[in-house]
Amino acid sequence: IPIHTLTLPHYPAHPIHIALFTHVRNAPTLRSQLLSSNPAFDYAFLDASTLLSPTHLLLAAQLALHAHLTHRAKTRTPHSELVFRLHPNNNIGEAYRKFGIADESSEVLVVKFGGMGDGVTAEGVGTHLGEVVEGEVVSIGEGMEEVAMFADVGKIRKIYKLGEAGAKGKGKKGAVVNGDGKVRDERKDMESVILGTMALKGS
Repeated sequence: IPIHTLTLPHYPAHPIHIALFTHVRNAPTLRSQLLSSNPAFDYAFLDASTLLSPTHLLLAAQLALHAHLTHRAKTRTPHSELVFRLHPNNNIGEAYRKFGIADESSEVLVVKFGGMGDGVTAEGVGTHLGEVVEGEVVSIGEGMEEVAMFADVGKIRKIYKLGEAGAKGKGKKGAVVNGDGKVRDERKDMESVILGTMALKGS
């Protein structure tokens, strides 16, 4: 399956492999593998409805890598650290409940860090995820806009305690951004607050 691979400027030796799935039918199975700490499932499995933008995801990835490589991580692996870094406070269990894959998740974004000395390749990740995830793959393009395709703005506001927006589209999944400048601005405003919250927590 197609994997989108990118590297962050500060961490060229640690490529980040990302896959996005929709209509996932076996979320409970995937979640139980994670809960049992099966090493074959050492990925960050995220509920895609909680991701507001590509930058939202990439900042969490950067904070997770940094914490892991500087031995300041609060969790066992860089993948669990990524889930933790998305969350506005320091409650790890809550971070998993809010951002991690849930039994009812149908849109799932999967992240795998490379360069950890375990020979991870995009091909290997693609093959394995193709075997274990029952769902349809969404190809992620250069700009990674697809990452935010399933964003549930209302849900994200709640998680980060951002109050209600005036925008009527708060509950609409993946509201059409281009046609309505207001939705885009609302997301931009939300994003800057969220990124600030995450960066502060990481400092």
